[in-house]
Amino acid sequence: MGFNFHPAFRGTGGRVIHVAQDLRHIRVRLPLNWKTKNIVGSLYGGSLFAITDGAHPMMLMAALGDGYIVWDKAASIRYRKPGFSALYADFVLSDGELADIRAQLAITPELERTFQVELKDSGGTVHTVVERTVYIADKHYYRQKSGGGDKT
Repeated sequence: MGFNFHPAFRGTGGRVIHVAQDLRHIRVRLPLNWKTKNIVGSLYGGSLFAITDGAHPMMLMAALGDGYIVWDKAASIRYRKPGFSALYADFVLSDGELADIRAQLAITPELERTFQVELKDSGGTVHTVVERTVYIADKHYYRQKSGGGDKT
């Protein structure tokens, strides 16, 4: 549960409530309280956005190993319905998705992958959808591309 020390969670009120042993599923809860409530009484958009920060890159780094660079590259948020109760975000990296990423990396040294995260209430109603684009590259390729040489 050391994930809860990450500023995106700690500073916004979100809390990691589940981490799978293989780091392929993470669940975050964002409660409605004084720290997360906006002026109209619903969950603050910044908190909704912040709790989606960093999960997929961390999961990919753990799954792919040390030979790759993984960065958050872009993100967008769509509000569907105000959140007047706790919302949950599930981050999942499936075997099929990971296999596809590895297959693409075998062909090309870098790629971008977009992940969609739905923030839902306890009844399963989607309130917010966040899309996060992640950059993934072979570490040696990335270092040569960025002028850092082939250092390890």
